[in-house]
Amino acid sequence: MIATPALILPDVPIESSQVTVLIALIAAFMTFVEYNSSSPSIVEFRDAAPFNRLRFAALLGTVLFLSIAFKDQSSPTALTGAMTSIGTILGNSIDFPFSPVRLVVLMLPADSDPQVVQSVRTAAGIAYLTSLTAMAAFLFLVRVMGWPARGRAFNVWVNLPLFDPTAGGDVLYRLQRDARVNIALGFLLPFLIPAVVKAAADLLNPIVLDNPQTLIWTMTAWAFLPASMIMRGIAMQRIAEMIRDQRKRAYANADIDLQVA
Repeated sequence: MIATPALILPDVPIESSQVTVLIALIAAFMTFVEYNSSSPSIVEFRDAAPFNRLRFAALLGTVLFLSIAFKDQSSPTALTGAMTSIGTILGNSIDFPFSPVRLVVLMLPADSDPQVVQSVRTAAGIAYLTSLTAMAAFLFLVRVMGWPARGRAFNVWVNLPLFDPTAGGDVLYRLQRDARVNIALGFLLPFLIPAVVKAAADLLNPIVLDNPQTLIWTMTAWAFLPASMIMRGIAMQRIAEMIRDQRKRAYANADIDLQVA
């Protein structure tokens, strides 16, 4: 996934390819160590498939689609042309006042090249649609397929290593609160990120998205991070519902035992 832009885009500098390979190897090693260790570290829901698989597929899909679209600028084919056309249609349809795509376009310097502006709009449309598709797929898994309860218990320690059940307060309330915070931030981030970048550009150097790889990873992060937070919030809300249902069953069984006694 990390090497995808360097593999698809033509005329990638050798230095950039070397750095990409190094980062890819480090990421592969960390992922291998995480999933082959007996105790979790920071990766959440590692034993609650397909949560992480879906997030990885969304991230890979965004990077792949953007790489194919930007390849059309130097090596056009039928596939790259179709992807560029789809992105252009999506970007133009979502680019209305106060929309996330419009804010991304506005964060560019005023003297930006029109082709760069159009490339940003196209990339934003593709990335945003891919993230929305991933969120809809995960919501389907939760509400229709009953994720993650599939005939086995859910281990909070393995799947939420950063969540301490003994930190104080009711676990159910804390899970619901964290779920609401993640969902709210996920909805706000597509609007906040361009505003923060624009404010920082006024103080520092303006953001430069002339390089296709820079644009690909910037748009991927802009679309994937909010979607990932919303999916995490939905997952934590689902776990809170499971705990609440388990408590109701326990209370019902306790009442039955008292009546029998």
